[in-house]
Amino acid sequence: MLYLLTSFALGIVAGFFLPFSIPITLGKYLSVAVLAALDSILGGGKAVFRKRFNISLFVSGFVSNTFLAFLLTYIGDRLGVELYLAAIITFGVRIFQNLSILRVYFFQRFSTDHQQGFSKPPLE
Repeated sequence: MLYLLTSFALGIVAGFFLPFSIPITLGKYLSVAVLAALDSILGGGKAVFRKRFNISLFVSGFVSNTFLAFLLTYIGDRLGVELYLAAIITFGVRIFQNLSILRVYFFQRFSTDHQQGFSKPPLE
C-alpha cells in the first residue's frame, strides 16, 4: 500500500514539474485512453474487494479497453463522426458505478459500526 501511495505522489509531482504537452490533435485520443484506463483500474479495485481479482484478466481488460477506445475514436475521426463521445459516456457511467461500489465496500470494511449497519444520529 505504501508503494502505491508513493508512486501516486511521485506521479503527481512529476506531472506538475516536468514540461510535457500533448498536441491538440491527440487530445481526444488521450482523453478516451485515460478514461478506459481509469475504468479498468476501478474495476480491478472492485474485484479486489470482492476477492475475485485476477491479474491476467485485469491486464487484458486494461489493454483491450484502451485499444478499443482508441480504435473507436480513430474510426470516428476517419468517418467524420464523433464516436469518441460514445466511449466517453460508456466509460464515464462505468467509472461512477465502480466508484460507488468501491465507496460502499470501503465504508463497510473500515466503519466501526458495520456490524450493526450504519447507525442513526441520536435524537436530541
